Amino acid sequence: MPATIRVLDRMGRSVRAGLRRGLDLILPPRCLGCGVDVDRTGTLCARCWQGIDFIAPPLCACCGLPFDVALPGDAPLLCPACIARPPAFDRCRSVFRYDAASRGLVLAFKHADRTDAAPGFAGWLARAGADLLETADLLVPVPLHRWRLFHRRYNQAALLTRELARLTGRTAAPDLLLRRRDTGTQGGRSRRGRARNVAGAFTVSPRWAARLRGARVLLLDDVFTTGATVEACSTALKRGGAAAVEVLTLARVVRPVALSPARDG
Repeated sequence: MPATIRVLDRMGRSVRAGLRRGLDLILPPRCLGCGVDVDRTGTLCARCWQGIDFIAPPLCACCGLPFDVALPGDAPLLCPACIARPPAFDRCRSVFRYDAASRGLVLAFKHADRTDAAPGFAGWLARAGADLLETADLLVPVPLHRWRLFHRRYNQAALLTRELARLTGRTAAPDLLLRRRDTGTQGGRSRRGRARNVAGAFTVSPRWAARLRGARVLLLDDVFTTGATVEACSTALKRGGAAAVEVLTLARVVRPVALSPARDG
């Protein structure tokens, strides 16, 4: 049976590749940013690529917040927020800063039906989250409430999860987390208001309860702003028995902070 599945999987990939080539002949691939012609679907032109501020070390060993400078030595670094109040998740990493150059990419994907960006974004996520993916048992998207999903028609975090699972061979669990109340938009709320808004809003689906116990979860979302949403999701996952919860997002809002060496324990 496994050999048959592998053959069918290879056949499926060949068919999809052929369809993509045929579609590219009819509708040439366009840059996700500015719309000029590019060599393949789901990519950026050289100019738009140079404008994206991809996140790289040095960064907080816990939440992944990038720092402007590094302290000497090999000790892991923690941001003041993680020292003062360690988050519910174990680690977080993000692909790029959410700023004027990247905002259009994210909003088009989230609100303007640019779902064709998902495969390209998944490749970026795989690189930024390589360390997290090594130990992940389940890939879980931050869920939308059913009414918001009805109006939007798709969950951008679920699309990223599906494409990342396809790319890496990890198990996607798109309905493991449920949003049990409509929390509305987080936009315009203060940090404290965001946290209050999503507190207790998430729960684990009973059908995944046994699979979750002892599993290492990689939680996916589009943007990390204050961390309130992924914090609430991580709390629900750990209460459900997850051994570890790590977070991977496409973009991250970054505010300057000072550096502190990580403390043991």
